[in-house]
Order: sequence, then structure tokens, then C-alpha cells
Amino acid sequence: QLQLVESGGGLVQPGGSLRLSCAASGFTLGNYAIGWFRQAPGKEREGVLCISSGGGRTYYIDSVKGRFTISRDNAKNTVYLQMNSLKPEDTAVYHCAKSTLRICVPQNSNFGMDVWGKGTLVTVSS
Repeated sequence: QLQLVESGGGLVQPGGSLRLSCAASGFTLGNYAIGWFRQAPGKEREGVLCISSGGGRTYYIDSVKGRFTISRDNAKNTVYLQMNSLKPEDTAVYHCAKSTLRICVPQNSNFGMDVWGKGTLVTVSS
């Protein structure tokens, strides 16, 4: 069974940091592109970042550039989302997803995504 499980969310003050983890089971994560998405209350889900099987990064939101980074540890079958300088507008449920492709698609963050995690809640508030 292909599965992704996110962890690492929580309550953090503005300006703080969190590292989210996306642990895969049932498949070799390193063979696929993996994306991070978020859905804020009352808003549609949006792509945040994607990492290709070769390690290339694609950003989908300009406001996270310079603050968020994505990385992968193939030995642990895990992808990480490091979030620094968090802002209240970053509050959302964060999901990771597996693509059917090895590459990220800059024009469409959802393209090819076929396995989704249930998400982890990030709340940025003082």
C-alpha cells in the first residue's frame, strides 16, 4: 500500500521555524517527484514546493522563496519542508504528495500527483 504520512506541524510564533516531514511507505520515494501543498481555512489548496527525483526544486509561491526549502533523504524515504521566518498567512494544513513523474511541473503543481498524505496543521500565531 502506497502511503505518505506528514508530521512536524504545530503552533509557532511569527518569525519562528518548523520542519515538516513526509515519510513514504510502500514505494521508493527517491524515484518520484514529491510536492508540498497547503490549504488555508476557507481557501483552495495550493502548491508550495516540489522536489524532483534528481533534486531540482520548483517553487509555486513567490512569498515562500527565501524562507522555505525542500530536501529529501532517500535513505530514510523522507522529504522535508523547512519553514523559516513563518508568518500568520502561512497558517494552513500542509500535505505532501507523490507524483507519477520524476520531474516537477512548473506550470501545474497538481499534475501527476497520485498519492496524498492526510496533512499536518501549521498554525502561526502570537
